Amino acid sequence: MNRPQGRTGRPRSAEADRAILDATRTVLVELGWGKLTLGEVAARAGVAKTTLYRRWAGKNELVVDAVADLFDEHLELPDRGSLRADIEGVVRQFAALLDRPETKTALMAVVAESTRDEALRERIRSAIVDRQKNLVLLGRARAQERGELPYEPDPVLAARTADLIFDVIAGAVVHRTLVSAEPVDGEWARGFTALLVGGLAAAAGGSA
Repeated sequence: MNRPQGRTGRPRSAEADRAILDATRTVLVELGWGKLTLGEVAARAGVAKTTLYRRWAGKNELVVDAVADLFDEHLELPDRGSLRADIEGVVRQFAALLDRPETKTALMAVVAESTRDEALRERIRSAIVDRQKNLVLLGRARAQERGELPYEPDPVLAARTADLIFDVIAGAVVHRTLVSAEPVDGEWARGFTALLVGGLAAAAGGSA
């Protein structure tokens, strides 16, 4: 699991990191964004407040990393045998993750804060978005190996397509769960997957 770079000094403790990130999510659910402080997180994690400040400059960065930790732990892409099954599976996983109280509270809060903070937007991109785009690259590579999608010889176009696929999936699921507050049930996931797979097939045919 990727971790943010710490400051210079003593080696970081994986056990302390785990306790801090777990405590951050607990405090978010219990107290909300506005009342979350590094002091409260340190007390819940059983570490000195200076331990947090050696790792994170403030609560924005801490909360982003606590969310990134959840994404790393709960989003995966096992080979389900087809592009359609892979997409449907990750859509259901993503929706279940967003439905967790700690994810919902944290993600909405940091996205709102990031509208006024370019450094925070960059941290969200690097800690969450860019790392999760690897799932798109993995899924597309598998589909190409199965012959479900053609190989794209132009690396620039291939990267642009991967970004678009990620944006479509993430945007649709985030809007459905966090904005519309509607469930991502089996029927919705199947319909969305059929629409996306159909679009990818049409795009591949048009570029042939």
